[in-house]
Amino acid sequence: MIFPIGDDQVKGGYFPTFSYAFILMNIAIFIFQAQMASGQLQSFVMEYGSIPEEITSGQDWFTLFSSMFLHGGWMHLIGNMLFLWVFADNIEATVGNLSFLIFYTLGGLAAHAAHIYFNWESDIPTIGASGAISAVMGAYLVMFPTSRVKVLFLIFPFRIHAFIFLGLWIFQQLNSGFASLDIQTAETAGVAWWAHIGGFIFGILAGLYYRMTGRMHGIKLEGKA
Repeated sequence: MIFPIGDDQVKGGYFPTFSYAFILMNIAIFIFQAQMASGQLQSFVMEYGSIPEEITSGQDWFTLFSSMFLHGGWMHLIGNMLFLWVFADNIEATVGNLSFLIFYTLGGLAAHAAHIYFNWESDIPTIGASGAISAVMGAYLVMFPTSRVKVLFLIFPFRIHAFIFLGLWIFQQLNSGFASLDIQTAETAGVAWWAHIGGFIFGILAGLYYRMTGRMHGIKLEGKA
């Protein structure tokens, strides 16, 4: 398994206030969840997770937002927060704080839309920040394709260009997403692959918009150990 642990950083720019705030909020809410008894936690997830069947019936639309701050376990949380920590700060430093907040929220909603489209009548709650984080990754691919991402393989760190790392990541999501349309297997069940794909596509479009509107003018990256 390969994990990103760092990247080249935008020199100057806006302080990534919301990127770090989202990490703290997700951790705080997960710690709150961890204090609950099993039955209470299940009810909590059913109430604040996003259930496609309810959304398409016009119910509980607030869960499209609340579900983005819930996680199903420590590894789910750590994985998402690691990707958010590595990739989000450069986006926010470039586009600004308010623009990033809007982008992140819309990315999460786009991810929900893609997931719901392929799971119209599902009564299984969707939780996690990965849809919005996928949007961050899509924008990063367009805005910083040659940034060097520091990754960890077992105990060995090395650097790889962002377009390679993120290209391989979205290829794996697409492969699993299409597989999930044919058959529910142990490898595809329980993961909202199309939320990842939908968020990533939204991020690519947003990244292209940011480039076309001159947000990248004067932006420089510097290596970070």
